[in-house]
Amino acid sequence: MVVQCHGCFDIVHPGHIQYLQFAKAQGDLLIVSVSADPQVNKGADRPLIPDDLRAASLAALECVDYVYVNPHPTAVELLEELRPDVYVKGREYQNNNDPRFVAERDTVAARGGRVVFSSGDVIYSSSALIGGMSATTFNDEKLRRYLAQYDLGGRNLLQLVNEFTRQKIVVVGDYILDRYHFCEPASVASESPMMSLRQVRTEDYDGGAGVVALHLAGMGASPTLVTGLGQDDESGVVATRLKRRGVELSAMNARKELPLKRRYLADLTKVLKIDEGGTNPLDSKAEQALADRILRAAEDASAVIFADFGYGLISPTLLERIMPTLRKRVRIITADVSGMRSNLLCFKNVDLLCPTEREVRETLHDFTTGINNVVYSLMSQTNAKQALITLGKQGLLVFDQYRARAADQSWERKLRSEYLPALAAHATDPLGCGDALLATATLAMAAGGNVHAAAYLGSVAAAFEAQRIGNQPITAEDLLSGLATSAPMETARRLAS
Repeated sequence: MVVQCHGCFDIVHPGHIQYLQFAKAQGDLLIVSVSADPQVNKGADRPLIPDDLRAASLAALECVDYVYVNPHPTAVELLEELRPDVYVKGREYQNNNDPRFVAERDTVAARGGRVVFSSGDVIYSSSALIGGMSATTFNDEKLRRYLAQYDLGGRNLLQLVNEFTRQKIVVVGDYILDRYHFCEPASVASESPMMSLRQVRTEDYDGGAGVVALHLAGMGASPTLVTGLGQDDESGVVATRLKRRGVELSAMNARKELPLKRRYLADLTKVLKIDEGGTNPLDSKAEQALADRILRAAEDASAVIFADFGYGLISPTLLERIMPTLRKRVRIITADVSGMRSNLLCFKNVDLLCPTEREVRETLHDFTTGINNVVYSLMSQTNAKQALITLGKQGLLVFDQYRARAADQSWERKLRSEYLPALAAHATDPLGCGDALLATATLAMAAGGNVHAAAYLGSVAAAFEAQRIGNQPITAEDLLSGLATSAPMETARRLAS
């Protein structure tokens, strides 16, 4: 008699042992299916333990005969193939109407089997146990396994960074001027219950696509920024500054003045942000001129980065004009967006997308589905090859379509995801971390690295950026110092100190 159990088993605890011993007692052969990593929808940093190690832990138990890593969202497909005589679930499922379990239960019944619920006398929760633990040790191990799995030793990464100086990269997108107003909190205003600030100084930082180009120049590449500047004096100052810092500029004076974002800080805490400058779409003549600029700049480039901040420079019609030709000219095309006025779905057939989880969910209007399913939908609609989905202080997810899919196979056999913990223990200023990631990841791929090397180097760059106030360009020296230690989390501990 064949018995089957199914679950995550992220940490095997006494409750699991009793559950599996109970299941074994129901028949002669016990098969346990373990949810593959992409199917464990319990948070960005779960599972804590990779599926191969979870499976090995279960296989070591005397009561378990076979273990199978299940790539599907539920056990339905395996139940259909295996047709167990008994399917054992925990007592908590006895009155559970979750559609996933209902589908499993109906599949078992339709094939002549029966569902049995274990006693549930010993109750533990892997999630509760994990929630009470420090994640540092597990993050150390995850990083080591990640680097070992994708052959990202220090020498290989060093060689990749050394190749950065050979790369010409084109950046297309909106330039934004970020102005920080550093203030002292004076008191509560007498006329209203609001904070009263005394401005001490202001500091300007190059933002938007401008800082993406500066990151590239800082790491040794030769960037060309195709953008739109204003007709004001400030635009002339910006153009001079960018050129002095190693950025070749191909700018259209398409606006009266630059988009400006003001941030007011009380000590180092941001208390107010004011955006100045609205969307300024190009007319058909200006859009054709911009398309010509982009294609000329890309003639001998290694990669093109699109950084759309929603101010009108990048439009669907512009992308339709240039993408067929651009795709033939450059090997790597990447894209990212920011703001409600931009649209990820406009970027078709790119090699890498680098949005935040929130941007993906807002684009697809999906705030409840598991992140793996949401990203699959994004990649299906855009035909993007790979994606780095940033999760803020939790790190990022790397998505790679690594297997050909047969007509009768589900997408889970095609899409692989890897979790990479954040390398900075805390963020002094998260502004610009995504820009540093985008620039570094693109440069790594242009230099011949795979998406996993790109994700790791991008994470190192983002960790340095997170410790700095305002947009400050990452340098090759930053990356090399981050790679100088063989223990990955030492970088995080050093950055946090």
